Amino acid sequence: MLYEELQAEAESYGVDVFEMVFRGNLKGMYKDNSIAIRIDLKDQAEKACILAEELGHFHTTVGNILDQRDIRKRKQELRARQWAYERIIPLSAIVQAYEAKVKGRYEIAEYLNVTEEFLQASIDRYRDRFGILVSTENYIILLDHLHVIRVSA
Repeated sequence: MLYEELQAEAESYGVDVFEMVFRGNLKGMYKDNSIAIRIDLKDQAEKACILAEELGHFHTTVGNILDQRDIRKRKQELRARQWAYERIIPLSAIVQAYEAKVKGRYEIAEYLNVTEEFLQASIDRYRDRFGILVSTENYIILLDHLHVIRVSA
């Protein structure tokens, strides 16, 4: 399971992961080498996505960024999310899903153990970064329709 893998990864960095009760809509938080995940989340894929983003904060964020009115703090939030997208859904994972004959966003998200929302956000971020298509190894990934084409070597 991805969630357990990410917990072990956090532990290897000396980051404690625990679950707790949150008020409001907050689902996770990183502070001082500790990550808290909302305890009442039942979906392992959602917990993994949240944990990945909080690990992204461990790797990329400096200071308190809770006030998102400051553009510098919003940029740090984006960097943490981008780290999570690349950690959990690198372009090679999309190719791997294609090679496994997995089709459609729902099935791809399930195959990768992420939420559809996280998958779509990662695709959107890749599209912002690379445009509507990107090549990796012997493949072209069309990001608008999430389609993979194998290119002859």
